[in-house]
Amino acid sequence: MTYKGAIVDEAGKLNNFAIEPKVYVDAEGDRTGFTPFAELLNGRLAMIGFISLIALEVFTGHGMFGFLRSL
Repeated sequence: MTYKGAIVDEAGKLNNFAIEPKVYVDAEGDRTGFTPFAELLNGRLAMIGFISLIALEVFTGHGMFGFLRSL
């Protein structure tokens, strides 16, 4: 007997572990490890970080360590 997605046995006890989740295959493929997607993302994030550090130095007049020291 099923009850709202769970199974109830003959004694009326609810068995929450009877239904297994559906298995699916990711259509995008593997995005972890040294894949072209990961390398592009890493490069883009590095560029954003480098430009942010340059902008920090231009706007504050201090580098990263000078900015942290003044906090």
